[in-house]
Amino acid sequence: MHILALETSTEYCSIALWKDGVVTGCCELVGQRHSEVMMTLLDNLLRQAEVKLEQLDGIAFGSGPGSFTGVRIACGVTQGLALGANLLVMGVCTLQALAQAAGHNKVITALDARMGEIYHAVYEKRAGTWVATCEPSVCLPQMAPEVQGAGWFGVGSGFATHGAALDQRYKTNIMGRNEQAVPQAAAIAEFAAPLFAMGQGVDPAQAMPFYLRDKVALKTSER
Repeated sequence: MHILALETSTEYCSIALWKDGVVTGCCELVGQRHSEVMMTLLDNLLRQAEVKLEQLDGIAFGSGPGSFTGVRIACGVTQGLALGANLLVMGVCTLQALAQAAGHNKVITALDARMGEIYHAVYEKRAGTWVATCEPSVCLPQMAPEVQGAGWFGVGSGFATHGAALDQRYKTNIMGRNEQAVPQAAAIAEFAAPLFAMGQGVDPAQAMPFYLRDKVALKTSER
């Protein structure tokens, strides 16, 4: 099975290919230049893997939350490629991708959502399957949903931007954190591949960004 994955919800542009259980890919810090560099990275990856677009079994993408523009780029490119090659697609929550790559079974995810808020979700792996014990939401870091017990691991830029507030919120729960972690295509490919194998891909027309809010900046009066 060959699954392509795209992730552009942060300032990083990430491309990955799942090829019969082996994942290869790249991740580059591009700022706001995703649309300029993505196709070059994609062409290079497929060429090096000796895989043509038509040989793919599906395309997965980071559906958000994250940068509004970045999420739309991944969704749009996925739709265009999939329509042209008659492929199914799958959106994967960027917070789920953070949990997938964390290397721990109990994960608190937090991405900086700007405006003093975070995108937040909590995941626990049970019998090899991720379960969202707190569904994705946007909230103030000091009001982040509580978790039960110890042994949780925190990941994401929210812990860098709002570390003090989140440390206070989860002071008895968290045993470590990786505040530099960003959603990556490799984790999206790993998460999506078994779901594609079970026939859970959808038509490209159904590929939609996942927004937790429709406001991207504060008004002058609010600032």
